[in-house]
Amino acid sequence: MRDRSQLFVRDFPLEERPRERLLKYGVEQLSNVELFALILRTGASGVSVIDMSEQLLAKFGGLRQILDADLNELMSLPGVGFTKAAQIQAAIELGRRTARTSRQDLVVIRSPQDVSNLLMDRLRFLTKEHFITLHLDTKNQIIGEDTVSIGSLNASIVHPREIFKPVLKRSAASIICVHNHPSGDPTPSREDIDVTARLVEAGRILGIDVLDHIILGDQRFISLKEKGLM
Repeated sequence: MRDRSQLFVRDFPLEERPRERLLKYGVEQLSNVELFALILRTGASGVSVIDMSEQLLAKFGGLRQILDADLNELMSLPGVGFTKAAQIQAAIELGRRTARTSRQDLVVIRSPQDVSNLLMDRLRFLTKEHFITLHLDTKNQIIGEDTVSIGSLNASIVHPREIFKPVLKRSAASIICVHNHPSGDPTPSREDIDVTARLVEAGRILGIDVLDHIILGDQRFISLKEKGLM
């Protein structure tokens, strides 16, 4: 059997490879070594990417010390040239920027007009219907958005499964449904009303409120909630 230090990731059993473990268990289940292996992507001559990641953590003494390492310090590790060092620093900087993002920056939805202000310019000139859901937290702040379907000129096909899967993943408290009418007339169709009723019922079962369904036309919108249609 070959010595582990001479193995590359392709030589490891499938269940020990970082990408396969990520697909099976999710990124949050990977060790620090495995996460760095995904960032570095490849090893060097005689050194697997797993071993290189272990050496990286050992050299700097842990994640916190790597955060403070400059480019030259990272490149001092055998096999870590400019490209790998740049990949590490890019990943670290993304983490820092995410950490600096304040929840105060989140958009709060207080009325149908807020939804129109947010999406009207984006949707009003589209030639096909786009069905979008806004995912809200308990303070009605937008924590996510999903384009569920892009339909024909006069119809969007939506299914509760496609609607609520990303909502559940984000642990959203409620959603607002939005779609455009390419004709410019936001008057709801029978199908719009029926789809809304179906989604409200599915949301009730899942414990997720469907707060409104807003239809956007050309500089006009209609809230099914305000019209008493849901």
